[in-house]
Amino acid sequence: MNVPEGFLFSGVASGIRKKGRLDLGLIYCEEKGVSWGIFTKNSVKAAPVIIGKKHIKNPVTRAILVNSGIANACTGREGLERAERILKALSEHLSIKTEEILPASTGVIGEQLPEERIIASLPELVKRLSPSGYADFAQAIMTTDTFPKMVSKVTQDGVVILGIAKGAGMIAPNMATMLAFILTDGKIDKEDLKRLLSKAVEESFNRITVDGDTSTNDTVYALSSQKKEIKAWEDFSKKFQDVLYELSKMIVKDGEGASKVIKIVVKGAKTKEEAKILSQDVANSPLVKTAFYGEDPNWGRIMAALGKRGISLDPEEVEIYLNGIPWIKNLIPQTEEEILKKEMQKNEIELLIKLKRGKQSYWILTCDLTEEYIRINASYRS
Repeated sequence: MNVPEGFLFSGVASGIRKKGRLDLGLIYCEEKGVSWGIFTKNSVKAAPVIIGKKHIKNPVTRAILVNSGIANACTGREGLERAERILKALSEHLSIKTEEILPASTGVIGEQLPEERIIASLPELVKRLSPSGYADFAQAIMTTDTFPKMVSKVTQDGVVILGIAKGAGMIAPNMATMLAFILTDGKIDKEDLKRLLSKAVEESFNRITVDGDTSTNDTVYALSSQKKEIKAWEDFSKKFQDVLYELSKMIVKDGEGASKVIKIVVKGAKTKEEAKILSQDVANSPLVKTAFYGEDPNWGRIMAALGKRGISLDPEEVEIYLNGIPWIKNLIPQTEEEILKKEMQKNEIELLIKLKRGKQSYWILTCDLTEEYIRINASYRS
């Protein structure tokens, strides 16, 4: 894994999680870093989101502190005060300003952070900082994730972009439905980073759904250590986008209990918004998702999902393709079910829906829905 210059990482078990699991992670920027962030649109916002939205406006960022196990959401004034005291204690250990630290939390809603345990763990967290500590950091931010999510790219002029994310449930395309940290040593100003991150999020994290639920804690932070000149901007932008897309795909792949990644593509809609709504309705349909899990080519479920918002569609003009294979045209099956069932057995599937209403299109990534999703979420706090 390529690591951008100027960053150190660490992860420790602070006692938030059970069985000694890593649950507190730190990213430290050795120089004056430049950052931007994008946060949940859920009206119920966690304490770290409220604080992060203030701190991200600071011209300098030096650190990102993340805990798992407790979301610090719906915790009122006390939740904010505990988070602020933890950040102040960390700032003293790092000899930086409190507002130069960006917070993030993930886990159970409605519980207070164990402030004393976390503060007691900070000296060890700082002591363990190293360029190779990214794996411990990635482990420390996981909740129901089954694997750490990390992607790195190197541009043609040697600029490195590293992305680390967590997410498996409460995933819906309403920014950003997980935690993600995008780090680069490319020199970039705040406004350019803001534009770059916003565009990349729109083409990645805002196009994934697992269960249609938007978290209270969704946060994406991008941070530059400003170490290297970006000479090939187009190459840098593309690789930055690629990092976010690959992370978003990993999140869908790791969707709680998921066995398949499904790309829903709608073409021929009247407007972009119409294509977006239709693709999301199909992607979030429990009946469509369970049909894919059961490898049942029940195309009626797709038609029902397309019509549930009341958008005026003529079913006879809808064409459906599975991995490029014609499935439905003029309401008539075009391929034998056994062939379609075999396609549904694949780990990655593309469902293309063609309309005859216009020229607009949209895509979204989703996954199937299995019994394991219920098991995981029924026992989430235990």
